Amino acid sequence: MTTTISNSILKASIKHAGAELFSLKDNQENEYIWEGNPDFWGKHSPVLFPIVGTLKNNTYTISEKEYHLPRHGFARDMDFELIEKTENKAVFSLQSSEETLQKYPFEFELQLIYTLNENALELEYKVINKGKEKMPFSIGAHPAIALPNHFEDYALQFEKEESLKYYLLENDLISSKTKILETKDNLVPLNYELFSNDALIFKTLESKSLTILNNSKPYIKVDYKDFPSLGIWTKEDAPFICIEPWLGYSDTDENTGDLYQKEGILTLEANKDFSAKFSITTL
Repeated sequence: MTTTISNSILKASIKHAGAELFSLKDNQENEYIWEGNPDFWGKHSPVLFPIVGTLKNNTYTISEKEYHLPRHGFARDMDFELIEKTENKAVFSLQSSEETLQKYPFEFELQLIYTLNENALELEYKVINKGKEKMPFSIGAHPAIALPNHFEDYALQFEKEESLKYYLLENDLISSKTKILETKDNLVPLNYELFSNDALIFKTLESKSLTILNNSKPYIKVDYKDFPSLGIWTKEDAPFICIEPWLGYSDTDENTGDLYQKEGILTLEANKDFSAKFSITTL
């Protein structure tokens, strides 16, 4: 099943499977979200919950009991329920169940709230702790922006001039090795060599927005003020770029496995809720 919301400028379509955005078109039918060709990557914009990235040995512990979670968690592979719909807004819900409790022993509700405001799509993640104990979690976005022209025609423009230190992955875990992403006037010209070692992972950034330029002209802006971390990723020869606002990231090799002690983890008190928003603006 799918749901579509629209206004006079944009139309967004969301799959109930994973509450995943799979299309964002303007009124000229220009498509801004990657089509999901599995020859490159078969997804469009999955939600990452209750972890972001990879756990050491895909394993974590709660009160010394072991649990297992795949990379980026399970929410992206589960069916959400549409609980609210207007012309320009849709709210999807995923509730904890016997199936999720086997992998993640917490009672929760995860809502994905899509809202169109003029030429921007806002996506809010709302996490509700329905249990009686503190709930550790991470949450992140993974939207793939379609790049219809040559990849090298595009550049990333960061909001602020800063030292762009990113962490290298080793065996899907964050290593202690870092590099600086070189910029000129806050610009990073895109080329596939940047991603030869997988994603660029920024634990912290001063910039809270990033603009994709197409032949020096603004194309898409991603605002992520609620998210301290960011991943940027593509695959060799793929016509898309993923701009990924994160609250959390992969384990390091030194990680103990205790989810409450995981670097970058959030904790939510019993019967409380948490929300974070980001937006994609067409330019």
